[in-house]
Amino acid sequence: MKETIPYIHRDISWLDFNYRVLQEAMDKNVPLLERIKFLSIYSSNLEEFFKVRVANHKNLIRAGKKTFKKLEFAPKQILKQILSIVNKQQEVFSSIFENQIVPELKTNGINIVRWNDLNEEQIQFVDDYFIDELQPHVQPILLKDKMIKPFLQNSVLYLAIYMKNKDVSDYDNYYGLIRAPSHIMGRFIELPKSKKNTHDIIILDDIIRSNVTKLFPGFNIIDSFSIKQTRDAELYIDDEYSGDLIAKIKKGISKRDIGTAARLVYDREMPSHFLDYLTNVFEFKEMDILPEGRYHNNSDLFRFPSFGKTHLKDIKLSPIPYKALEGKSIFGEINKKDHILYYPYHSYQSVVNFFEKAAVDKNTTHIKVLQYRVAKESKIMDALIKAAKNGISVTAFVEIKARFDESNNLSWGEKLEAAGVNVIYSLPGIKVHSKMAIVIKNEGEESKNYAYLSTGNFNETTADLYTDFGLFTSDYKLIKESKRIFKYLETKVRPSSDFKYLGVGTFNLKEKLIELVNAEITSANNGKEAYLILKMNSLQDTEMIDLLYAANKAGVEIKLIVRGICCIIPGIRKSAKSMEAISIVDRYLEHARVFIFGNNGDEKIYLSSADWMERNLHYRIETMFPILDPACKKTIRDIINIQLDDNVKARNLDFRKSNTYKKKEKPVKRSQLETYYYIKGKTKS
Repeated sequence: MKETIPYIHRDISWLDFNYRVLQEAMDKNVPLLERIKFLSIYSSNLEEFFKVRVANHKNLIRAGKKTFKKLEFAPKQILKQILSIVNKQQEVFSSIFENQIVPELKTNGINIVRWNDLNEEQIQFVDDYFIDELQPHVQPILLKDKMIKPFLQNSVLYLAIYMKNKDVSDYDNYYGLIRAPSHIMGRFIELPKSKKNTHDIIILDDIIRSNVTKLFPGFNIIDSFSIKQTRDAELYIDDEYSGDLIAKIKKGISKRDIGTAARLVYDREMPSHFLDYLTNVFEFKEMDILPEGRYHNNSDLFRFPSFGKTHLKDIKLSPIPYKALEGKSIFGEINKKDHILYYPYHSYQSVVNFFEKAAVDKNTTHIKVLQYRVAKESKIMDALIKAAKNGISVTAFVEIKARFDESNNLSWGEKLEAAGVNVIYSLPGIKVHSKMAIVIKNEGEESKNYAYLSTGNFNETTADLYTDFGLFTSDYKLIKESKRIFKYLETKVRPSSDFKYLGVGTFNLKEKLIELVNAEITSANNGKEAYLILKMNSLQDTEMIDLLYAANKAGVEIKLIVRGICCIIPGIRKSAKSMEAISIVDRYLEHARVFIFGNNGDEKIYLSSADWMERNLHYRIETMFPILDPACKKTIRDIINIQLDDNVKARNLDFRKSNTYKKKEKPVKRSQLETYYYIKGKTKS
């Protein structure tokens, strides 16, 4: 379809983001073991992308041309672009690993070795390891055209074997498969030392390669190559469902690993006749197969051993305690004033303390919380269970449609229910993505309410990795409207009153954002200062993008900080000539959403759980909340200013899609480090 306004397709833009992750792996200023971690993150991101987004494109193609006519893009064309980009990125990935990471590891006394590099002691170790540890778990299969073929399990590593019969009168080629049990044994096996002060590692795949003759004794092994299949992992739950949603989710999870093929990755050194054979046997199509390097499942690099070499890692930035909220008087402190925290720079203990103190306070009558992604081991969930056992009325909304967290959320839901918590599960056709909690206490003759509103999940694990703002408040205006969200989820009855302060997804969030942007356009048209500063994970909703183009054309100054998908195109001469956009990828995952509006000199600042994506603005319960306390507003504004000034980890997002770093000028400013020391300085003062 012909587009009158320029957009970047969301999946193409996402691949640009994942390349920024890859840039961290090739940045020699990043400590070596952290670069390995970024290779792992890149690989893990790409795996999920194929499981969900690429699988979706393939499903659209299968649906046929009638479906195409309803779309604003051609799935085949987008898929072709995706595969082309991924192929180029995989070549970069292989080059980084082979030509940078492996040699630099060797320089630092860590050797990734192959069979030909082993000394006699190591050869004996590898042989013994294979016989004692690996052989019971490998299942060699001799392929026989389409008559004998195994089911390729999702995201599991296999070695494809090319063989000749030892009978010289048989000229045929033979092929086999071996599953590598890396899920049991781990991927990186330490060998006996070849030299003092060095560490030798062999990758599990190569141990199997060196022992293939034991598994196919009647054949001469010509070569072996890694392959891996990724399957469609999306759960398709009808918006209008009948029956038990929980049962449907559980059934869907059980089928997740047997979905249709999203991709087959193979070693690019594999000869064409072997690839043709596998393609025919497993009935892959041309768009199903992608070349990679010698090793697949590179998300395993998360577990690459460090051998205590802390100098090859980032210097640890210990979370800064927010002492006012970590003591016994947390609710008294919240009653005095609002508090804004920014994780992981601030310690997450304040959030844990909020629940733990409420759970044992005899004056607490109610605790209400919205859960989207929960840690597997969670002190917050434990506190809710304790509160229920202490006779407190606890209500927890548990979103069981949070992709890839369904099982964990269901498990916690069952534990909470068993303890007496009133658990509310997902709504049909909509996800609840808000991150909020309310504690109600009897204080004297009146009831007092305390709220925690956040841009991030109640998840102690990700709180160490994701940057998110959290607001502790007793402000009546914010809590009154927050209670309406809980009441809606509990009763399914839409609130009779409008939201004045909050923007709530599927209710008024998008309308409120449009109103705020239009106010800036009006200011610009009247010759007044007008600006927008928007920080989010993703910007994709076309109506909001059109409005930003219109605002910029009207003279509204627009600065964007977008970590991931960014479908708007800054720098386009007629549409967004003066619009600026950056993306920051660094040691922490930028996850906070912050929306700043000039408002004729009386600046408004909102925090939100929502990105500007169609799904967030139309099909999710989200919460955007204003920051009313001047001190909290200043803290957020200072942090955003630090990010806008980043000239180390900020990349320019523009029509060139080149991910070029911002021009470095003195002084050098790396926003995540600057933010840490800013918060540390505020704590001391």
